[in-house]
Amino acid sequence: MKKVILFAIILIGLAFSAQGQNISKNAIGLRIGDNDGFGAEVSYQRKLSESNRLELDLGVRNRSYYNRDHDYYYDTNAVKLVGLYQWVFNIDGGFNWYAGVGVGMGTYHNRNEQNDNYGYSDSGVFGLIAGDIGIEYNFEFPLQLAADFRPELGFGDYYDNNNLGVFGPDIAISARWRF
Repeated sequence: MKKVILFAIILIGLAFSAQGQNISKNAIGLRIGDNDGFGAEVSYQRKLSESNRLELDLGVRNRSYYNRDHDYYYDTNAVKLVGLYQWVFNIDGGFNWYAGVGVGMGTYHNRNEQNDNYGYSDSGVFGLIAGDIGIEYNFEFPLQLAADFRPELGFGDYYDNNNLGVFGPDIAISARWRF
């Protein structure tokens, strides 16, 4: 019985160590989604170990809002950087699923105006805590396609001033070049 348990542990250990062979040393591309804002991000992944990696996503955003009577609008410019630590698990061949956690920060500038010549500018920084879960496929040639869900909890005036609330569910697809 001890030999069977030891053999099972060795097989499980080999399976988990073999899964990391599909993680590229580096990958760079675009992550396209929407968290009521950051629609496109430059995405970079760096292998840390056989089954772990770091993902950095940098997004730039411009969003404007006009009400129906055009007597009020705001224009928001923002930059956001998110870093995630991910655990990667092989499903089969080039298919992997992954989960991770991370933090992010950003800066924003709002310009608001009304017809009565009342206007103000609002600028600042914000922070966030994020989770991440997704699935990816690594082709034989250096292309990776992925889909993921990133729930974010945001902190700062950016979320309050733009009526985003604290929670932001971010669903995205990604295409990255592996090298």
